[in-house]
Amino acid sequence: MQKISLKDWVILLTILPTTLIGFSIAGYFSYSRFTELNDFLTERSQSIIEPLAIASTDPIIYRQREKLRHIIGFAHRNHATMIKSIAVFTKDNQVFITSAYHGDTNLMRLRAGQQIPASTSFETTDDYLIFRTPIINENSLFQTNNDNSGPEVVGYIAMQIDRSKIRFNQQSQLLVAFSIVLLGSLLSGIFTFKLIQNVTRPVSSMVQAVDRIREGKLESRVNGQLIGELNFLKNGINAMAQSLGDYHDEMQRSIDQATIDLRDSLEQFEIQNVELNLAKRKAQDANRVKSEFLANMSHELRTPLNGVIGFTRQVLKTPLNDTQRDYIQTIERSANNLLAIINDILDFSKLDAGKMIIENIPFTLRDSVDEAITLLAPSAHKKNIELSVRIAQHLPDSLIGDAMRIKQVLTNLANNALKFTEKGSVTVDIDSEHIDKQSVVIKVTVSDTGIGMNSEQQDAIFEAFGQADKSITRLYGGTGLGLVISQRLAREMHGDIGFISEGGRGSTFWFTFQCEINPLQMAQLEAPLPLKKKRILYFETQTHSRIATSEILQSWQMDITPVTTLDELSSALNNEQQRFDLALISHDVSPTAVSELKELVTLTKSKIDKVYLAINSNSPSLQELLVAGGANACLSKPLTRAKLLKAMLGQNNHQPQEQADNGQAKVPIKVLAVDDNEANLKLIKALLLEQVNEVVTASHGQEAVEYCQSEKYALIFMDIQMPTMDGISALKAIKAETFNDDTPIVAVTAHALAGEKEKLLQLGFSAYITKPIDEAMLHHTIYEYCDLDLFISPVIEQVIEATPAPLLEDKEVKTNAQNGENSQADQIPPDIVDWPLALTRVGNKEHIAEEMFAGLIASLPTYRFDIEQAIESDDKNEVKRLVHKLNGACCYTAVPNLSKTLNVIETSLKQEASLIDVEPELFELEEHVNQLLNLAPSLIETFSHIPND
Repeated sequence: MQKISLKDWVILLTILPTTLIGFSIAGYFSYSRFTELNDFLTERSQSIIEPLAIASTDPIIYRQREKLRHIIGFAHRNHATMIKSIAVFTKDNQVFITSAYHGDTNLMRLRAGQQIPASTSFETTDDYLIFRTPIINENSLFQTNNDNSGPEVVGYIAMQIDRSKIRFNQQSQLLVAFSIVLLGSLLSGIFTFKLIQNVTRPVSSMVQAVDRIREGKLESRVNGQLIGELNFLKNGINAMAQSLGDYHDEMQRSIDQATIDLRDSLEQFEIQNVELNLAKRKAQDANRVKSEFLANMSHELRTPLNGVIGFTRQVLKTPLNDTQRDYIQTIERSANNLLAIINDILDFSKLDAGKMIIENIPFTLRDSVDEAITLLAPSAHKKNIELSVRIAQHLPDSLIGDAMRIKQVLTNLANNALKFTEKGSVTVDIDSEHIDKQSVVIKVTVSDTGIGMNSEQQDAIFEAFGQADKSITRLYGGTGLGLVISQRLAREMHGDIGFISEGGRGSTFWFTFQCEINPLQMAQLEAPLPLKKKRILYFETQTHSRIATSEILQSWQMDITPVTTLDELSSALNNEQQRFDLALISHDVSPTAVSELKELVTLTKSKIDKVYLAINSNSPSLQELLVAGGANACLSKPLTRAKLLKAMLGQNNHQPQEQADNGQAKVPIKVLAVDDNEANLKLIKALLLEQVNEVVTASHGQEAVEYCQSEKYALIFMDIQMPTMDGISALKAIKAETFNDDTPIVAVTAHALAGEKEKLLQLGFSAYITKPIDEAMLHHTIYEYCDLDLFISPVIEQVIEATPAPLLEDKEVKTNAQNGENSQADQIPPDIVDWPLALTRVGNKEHIAEEMFAGLIASLPTYRFDIEQAIESDDKNEVKRLVHKLNGACCYTAVPNLSKTLNVIETSLKQEASLIDVEPELFELEEHVNQLLNLAPSLIETFSHIPND
């Protein structure tokens, strides 16, 4: 419709309606006249034939042909213009007489079998009308017989009417009517085109003028004198164009003024940008000062705190009365709490700066959980709170993830639960949300019966430096950062954290994290053979503890009879039809219940040979007292797999370690190890010799290339940063110049970012492992790249199964038995030196761990001096090289604070941070080095006093 012009609209709205109306009227009147002529012809024909039919009655009855011929002849002649022929037929359909000798009597005759019509009828052909009227003997109606069949028909008369004249009249009428219509349409068209000339042309000129105005030619005007409203429209368009021109001029003036104002604003913005840059630099300087202050305060606080803690522990080794020992232990706990607060603030700062690194290293789930829970047990014992942990039996034990951060979140949640619970229990449940062949999503739930939280407190629970209630900080202490750090750590591990709580009815916190499933099992969870099918009587009043411990015993295929009351215990002991091999009695012991517990042990011992106790206390004197009272062993709750296994097997639990040390099955291959650090090279050689037959060592890349030119190796472990020739250059030379071109080469680095790891693989390394080298990862690498399925033995896996928690526990018992006080191993500051972790990393070879630690201490002054010189020279690359080298040297000595700081510095420098950006971490580095150097003599002396198993 938009494509139809005004001219077309005028034509459509004038000529078309006129034409349609004219044709409609002409058609109507033509049809009426056509019908009228037909009716006239029919009526006239009837008026002729019906009198003839009456007049023909006697002649046809009496056979008076001449008389009848005279009648119809006369009628024919009088109406010759329309009648073509008249014929009279007898009742047997025979021609009686006709008015025309050449008439078509067959056309006028009734067809065979057709009855004579009872009244006048007609039949239409192309050019004629055939009328037929019956000839009736009316005298027959007056007969006296009783025949009711009606008047007698003696024949019929047929008349052939010519339609040509009527049709000519009709056609003439139609032609005249439509000629009049066409003439009217023609006149309408003439007037229409006249209207178009007077209307559409001026409109078109106005449209063109509007188009020019739209294009910006505001001087355009519509000219000429127009008629009627068109003249008003012309004036309106011209006025509009004038107004637009005025508006355009005004707008141009406004634009010019706005441009001037904008230039002024831009100049102001430039001035403000300069001021903002200055303010930004000031803020950065302030942030740097804050970081320096944080690092300096950390140094200033930690140094005296470590002195307080160290000398407090030294004082605890001297003879003290009970009051003095209680005071000193209070000082130690307060100092440790303050140190934990400082560590929380530093962790929060690192998370806020994005410098917290989540590692992916192999670990055992159950051992890690046991370590965390064991550290929390004394707090639970002190408040007489039942602490229990339940790990779903279907969960895999060998995982790959950041065990330290998992333990940190678990410790935070469990410690909060213990802190805010005055009586009752704290339970830990560990299960899976999703598990497949490659990964598992684990959910840890910590529930307590403490004070709980209302809705307002719940809204602020994850705010930094805030707690559920302001009075809580004063009552319970803490920074309010534990849950914030836990939340961020959980999300860094692809999980989440949440809680359900109700005021006065306790809280339930949960967190999830994702780990890869280690394809190489680090520990065997099979049932120990000596305990299979053993019948054990288990007494435990706490439901969660009973279920958790029962699941462990059931996994060992033991026959368990759990009892929950003393009456049930007595009934089971007195049942002569049921005998037990062992008894495990759990008791919420108190000072007034010791004698009661000793009597219970004596009663149980009379029926069962082996009786084990589980109590809510870690007091060595109390445990020794109960063992002296008849118990085979006394364990502190919560009960863990390692504790139960060690107690029930006695010394047999050390047998796998001895067997691994004495009869390890080695893989018959030759391996090349390359590292520029003498201590690291010595350790990796010792670890490899436990698993392979022969190890060749090289101190730099050039030496490794020379070895590869003369001998074939099954596997090459290559350090990356080395003097003379680095690991990448050595890789290329070995692939191009030796016949070890197809030998798998594994990159060994103390620090590797995600991008660097991909780069190492693209350069041609078959794999990479990070320092400190984990025995399980080393074994996994040998298995994967040497196709050594046949050489994997349970003996090797039993070596890996050894964990530091039972080892330390055993040492603690021995030392406590000798000194009657806390073990020296417990006095080692775990954030400075984690001695159990150091032993684990060197395969529990204490002499190697001592040598590695002594070597690190001896090298620290040189490293400190070289790093200080590089910082003064502003040599970022040299600082990065020295930090990387020191990081590698720390991998096997388990110095957590120093290792974490080195790792953060190296990560930042590899991500193009400047020395100013890592200045706070450099202050921390100096602090940790000074701590190690100051505490080194006492630490080495402490390690030398730890008894060997």
